[in-house]
Amino acid sequence: MKEHERIKKKEFPQRQKLLCIFGTGDLGRSLGLRLLQSGYGVVYGSRRPNSCGPLPQGAQVMTHAEAAQSSNLIFICVHREHYEFLATMEHHLKGKVLVDLSNNLKKGMYPEANAVYMQRLVPSAAVVKGLNTLSAWALQNELLAGKQVFLCGESGEAKQAVAHLATKLGLTVLDKGSLSAARELEDFPLKLFPEWRLPLSIAVGLSAFFFFYLLIRDVIYAYVEKKNDISYRIMVALANKVFPIVALVMLSLCYLPGAIAAFFQLYRGTKYRRFPNWLDRWMLCRKQMGLVALGFAVLHAIYTFIIPIRYSFRHKLISGVKNNKTTPSYFDNTEAWGTDSFISLGILGFFLFVLLGLTSLPSVGGYLSWREFNFIQSKLGHLTLFICTAHGYIYGWNKFLRPSTYKWYTPPGYMLCLIVPSVVLVLKLLLLLPCVDRALTRIRQGWERTQPKEMDEIKSTNL
Repeated sequence: MKEHERIKKKEFPQRQKLLCIFGTGDLGRSLGLRLLQSGYGVVYGSRRPNSCGPLPQGAQVMTHAEAAQSSNLIFICVHREHYEFLATMEHHLKGKVLVDLSNNLKKGMYPEANAVYMQRLVPSAAVVKGLNTLSAWALQNELLAGKQVFLCGESGEAKQAVAHLATKLGLTVLDKGSLSAARELEDFPLKLFPEWRLPLSIAVGLSAFFFFYLLIRDVIYAYVEKKNDISYRIMVALANKVFPIVALVMLSLCYLPGAIAAFFQLYRGTKYRRFPNWLDRWMLCRKQMGLVALGFAVLHAIYTFIIPIRYSFRHKLISGVKNNKTTPSYFDNTEAWGTDSFISLGILGFFLFVLLGLTSLPSVGGYLSWREFNFIQSKLGHLTLFICTAHGYIYGWNKFLRPSTYKWYTPPGYMLCLIVPSVVLVLKLLLLLPCVDRALTRIRQGWERTQPKEMDEIKSTNL
């Protein structure tokens, strides 16, 4: 029988009066300070007790062997390459709980997890992997309330002792099982926006495509065909065309996978078959896509507000006033309706856009019931998409009838960006048809068009 399995029978006290920390670096000092503030005594174990630098007031420092005798719970705040000293003092660590807080610089640096390696070095101790997602900065600034941490280990009592301590610090603990999950826990701090990669990649790709597309149509075309240098428009005017285009396309991409998934279910006649991996991944990052779209919409609103303070706009306005001192201007009622509708829909669409973004935040969405959240994200979401799409159509008005609109036989950017949202709205209208909606509702309630093969085999066997 392994030693750590025998340790499972050992009872650990609910409150450790004196706690031990191996390591006097930033993380060790910050953890010790937080433990002292919570009413615990702290003893540091160091290779050089007399030259380890300033430590929190009230903490003691001694050698590793002496510190290990003072507490049953020891926090290991050293890097993996310094673990060898643990094997030399195994008899001092027998029956102790070792909490491994180490992380690596990158994934796959070592063939086994740090906690597994530590357990192999000290088989007579109970190793618990956890608290490695805490940073020294968060510990020093007391930013632990409600923060979730993970634990894993072979000894249930050891994990319970660590979880009790973490709860005292204001942390929320999630047990991930045995030490086999240590690799996963060590990879958590190394993740860099995993759910944001696809939305950000799509946003960057769309921005780059439409920027160069509009650069060719507007700036380069004017210089080549008319010898007119309008490169100054790149900074504001061109950017203010790209931002709303990307925002509208990204918003429509939030609702397109839901429509595709619905048609998959209608085609298969069941909800019990998994969607393709690409569709699963797409549906899981819809929230991030919506927030990225909201960011582009905010940029569009800001850039629109600063248009009157641009030099080119003021120069054009003053020149128009000077050249039309006595010439009365004709008031076009149709044009006035179009302009006011365009502005009104833009303001309303932006307001609903912000509302969708706010309800996506956990602090806001947590206070909504499922029906309220679904109503805002689905019903108001599609309404927002419809209003923003109408905003784009009214912007184009009757320009698509003019040959001058198609510079070098290419359609303007707003026409291209209206394709995806128009497709999404058409698919949504099809799904709202009574016959389609009725069938989809039955499927999502568990009805299947054909019986599973297993049931057919059972029936044939019974016959």
